[in-house]
Amino acid sequence: MSHRHNERQAWGYALLTVLLWSTVATAFKLSLRYFAPAQLLLVAASTSVLLLGGLLAWRGQLVAAWHSLRTRPGHFVLLGSMNPALYYLLLFEAYARLPAQQAQAINYTWAIALSLLAVPFLGQRLRRRDLLAIVLAYLGALTIATRGQLLSLQFDSPLGVLLALASTLIWAGYWLLNARQQDDPVLSLFLTFVCSLPLIAAACALLADFRLLAWQGWAGAIYVGLFEMGIAFVCWLHALRLTLHAARISNLVFLSPFLSLLLLRWLVGEPIAAATPIGLLLIISALLLQQIRARK
Repeated sequence: MSHRHNERQAWGYALLTVLLWSTVATAFKLSLRYFAPAQLLLVAASTSVLLLGGLLAWRGQLVAAWHSLRTRPGHFVLLGSMNPALYYLLLFEAYARLPAQQAQAINYTWAIALSLLAVPFLGQRLRRRDLLAIVLAYLGALTIATRGQLLSLQFDSPLGVLLALASTLIWAGYWLLNARQQDDPVLSLFLTFVCSLPLIAAACALLADFRLLAWQGWAGAIYVGLFEMGIAFVCWLHALRLTLHAARISNLVFLSPFLSLLLLRWLVGEPIAAATPIGLLLIISALLLQQIRARK
């Protein structure tokens, strides 16, 4: 009975996480109407720091966090410079230049970027299944970015596509560095976000300014900080800890981009190109191929 109850809770947390992740592309796009990418990141990351810090205070772990920071300051500064500082700055800049459906879809190829980076950094080999997954994923991203006109190679914003692809490499690199750490994940995320704030503030000063006047921008940035960077992460951790079937739970993630397309259509008014669902199916097929290999 207890196990069933835990599985039910795990699925509840996982479904909530997927619903939250489905809203973030819409939140990004709406917020960027009022804030520059660096401004959005500054407010969102600050919100996440307050949320995660409050959670650690409730757990009585703030002293432990301080000791971890004193022990390895360079480690957390490096992680914080990658995520959230550089990763979200590149991602928000991509969202500012591209239709959200394109930026979001390209962002979903980060797991493929991870398998590519694992070759030089972890000494792993690419198998045939990996190569097929890579081809499918990037073919899907190309299909979406060119609106199905693959041979023309005409993009809405070539720079936006490059920024979105670069963000996947940064995110994959962050996870490679973070994979073998034994720290509590909430504590580690809190410290990386704290260490990122001076870098994000400097980016805001260089690329934008601190005139954050639009309440709509504040509302969107706080939403992103609470749900994309904070609550969704904590809910996902709970789901994985409560379940004995992590692979089944993880498959729910593939619902997120399709739900996100509906929200973009209804709330942002962004017409969904016919090529977008086709490209997403190619990307998700690639990710499923990777999961099959991981289970074997």
